Amino acid sequence: MPLTVLVGTQWGDEGKGRAVDVLSADAGMVVRCQGGTNAGHTVIAGETILKLRLIPSSILRPAVPVIGDGVVIDPEVLLGEIDALSAQGIHCDRLLVSGNAHLIMPYHRVFDRVIERHLGRAQLGTTRKGIGPAYADKAARIGLRVQDLLDMKIFGQKLEVNLKEKNAVLAKVYNQLPLDAKKIIAEYEGYAERLAPYIADTSLAISRALQGGLHVLLEGAQGTLLDIDHGTYPFVTSSQPIAAGILAGAGVGPCAVDRVVGATKAHCTRVGTGPFPTEIEGDIADRLRGVRGELGAEFGTVTGRQRRMGWLDGVLLRYATRLNSLSDVFLSKFDKLSGVGQLKIATAYRYEGEVYDEFPPHQTIFHKCEPIYEELEGWEEDISGARAFADLPAAAQRYVRRVEEIADVPVTWISVGPEREQLVSTATVSV
Repeated sequence: MPLTVLVGTQWGDEGKGRAVDVLSADAGMVVRCQGGTNAGHTVIAGETILKLRLIPSSILRPAVPVIGDGVVIDPEVLLGEIDALSAQGIHCDRLLVSGNAHLIMPYHRVFDRVIERHLGRAQLGTTRKGIGPAYADKAARIGLRVQDLLDMKIFGQKLEVNLKEKNAVLAKVYNQLPLDAKKIIAEYEGYAERLAPYIADTSLAISRALQGGLHVLLEGAQGTLLDIDHGTYPFVTSSQPIAAGILAGAGVGPCAVDRVVGATKAHCTRVGTGPFPTEIEGDIADRLRGVRGELGAEFGTVTGRQRRMGWLDGVLLRYATRLNSLSDVFLSKFDKLSGVGQLKIATAYRYEGEVYDEFPPHQTIFHKCEPIYEELEGWEEDISGARAFADLPAAAQRYVRRVEEIADVPVTWISVGPEREQLVSTATVSV
């Protein structure tokens, strides 16, 4: 029962879409397990460029695409994505959508916007897609699920109960107009008709695929440091992007796992607010970020927001290895380090005279710490044409091996450009 879990080891944007496209080459099924339309995964294959938010990033492969129990789904966005893919000749007939997945409702998007605005300078930097409010309703046990679309009478009853409370809060606290239940029901009836053929017991489908000997890949969204329990709270997402959370979102037990791959960017980025110890600004940051509109430029896939740039954080990489039980690393954006000059990797933090080589136990330390850097020789060569580890300059090889030492797991893939074939396999390289 070969099952692979793909996680992000940083704050998201680690190139998971690219990694899924590679790892799904021999997969029979690929499953999105948590998150929602706040996750943007980019896949580039020749002339085809896909920017996906809900559909698994393996859609160009023969694998069955699945949206699992732990995802929160905006049906308008999902159907729009299906239509956009169909317009490119990419059909989603085999797509399975969990009936247990929760729905993002219009009031979730409204609350996401008004709460962020109400917080002012203390805002969390959400994507304002309704993700947090949808997960909050899920935890409060008042959420509407995909399977409710199969019985619009039940859907309407649940909606009426919710709107009674939601509209009162919107009007009295946020001075917003109430939402109309009849309009929402009419809108979601249309979604129900189109989504019905896709709705399935996805946990059962995954189990049967594993029993049949198929390779199943679980595709995580966001990254380890955005995990609601283990990330840089409160500047996190509302789901659990670590491996254990991904398994829960798929409905799969831990004994099925064969491999946990950590997608890791060769430098660090972060979108939105929150602490970022290795953050840099200036010419190097601008060089790493690239130019808006070019392939591989560091701007959010969903929001278009400019990403904050930083050096690779080895402390966080060790933390991600421990939390996720990583077996190996998929190293992305490695080509962006060419020509930068002297490179840095943070190996520990310093705060009030104390040195921390593991993730600090208190938020104040992480917010105010100073990174302790190790400097490595850079390289000037263009490595976008490398296809074997031996093709990389000696300095680049040493950088990869240092990443392996810090993570204490092998780097098995290195992305040296945005195109599908711009990839170096390092299966022979070990710690």
